[in-house]
Amino acid sequence: MRELFIGCAGWSLPSASRPLFGAGDSMLARYATRFNAVEINTSFYRPHRRETYARWAASVPTGFRFSAKLPRTITHDARLRGVTRELDRFAGEVDGLGRKLALVLVQLPPSLAFEARPAATFFAMLRRRFDAGIACEARHASWFSPRVEALWRRHRVARVAADPPVPSEAAHVPGGDPRWRYWRWHGSPRVYYSAYDEARLRGFADALRNARGRCWAIFDNTAHGHAVTDAAKLQAMLAASPMRSRKPA
Repeated sequence: MRELFIGCAGWSLPSASRPLFGAGDSMLARYATRFNAVEINTSFYRPHRRETYARWAASVPTGFRFSAKLPRTITHDARLRGVTRELDRFAGEVDGLGRKLALVLVQLPPSLAFEARPAATFFAMLRRRFDAGIACEARHASWFSPRVEALWRRHRVARVAADPPVPSEAAHVPGGDPRWRYWRWHGSPRVYYSAYDEARLRGFADALRNARGRCWAIFDNTAHGHAVTDAAKLQAMLAASPMRSRKPA
């Protein structure tokens, strides 16, 4: 099997789901007994010390990987402009993850329309600071065009595939840097709250089987604890019918 990372947005484990996991000295260590990836969402809301990231990295197995979400002060408050100092601070903090940092996740606000110059400047700045993968979840229709696809590829940014696919059906499939494929499943019909039924999970499994590159599948329907059980079900489906090994495009 090629590189496949399945996990959740955060490592909170609802009490009803804890029998799915092994023992560990922390919630993260227990989470990592089953899943090989996690998306750090708290970094979107507040900074963490470099030592905190280093402690997290030390508590998981060698093959475990993190995705760290860029702070909202950069994406939502500053709207990608004039963020040199903020990017430097974030890069210095997440450096504590070392080689276990796989990706930096950029989630754009729904109101942020594409503007070529500030977008190109921002992603060039971000790329200079990170050798890791970069994934972006765009949520305004103007980001879904061949022109923007060229920008993603130039700066080696993977465009996130999201469910629900807002604001465009094109958001349902990944784009950008072909070496990475990043899905974020937020829950449907009620975003963040709803569990996925078996048919939807089988559709997700098929998408992963047919994808190229390094695949990340993150469940963000965490409000009622469904992310953990949905991720475990997806694991079981893929184990029953594994992905075929492919070379990255």
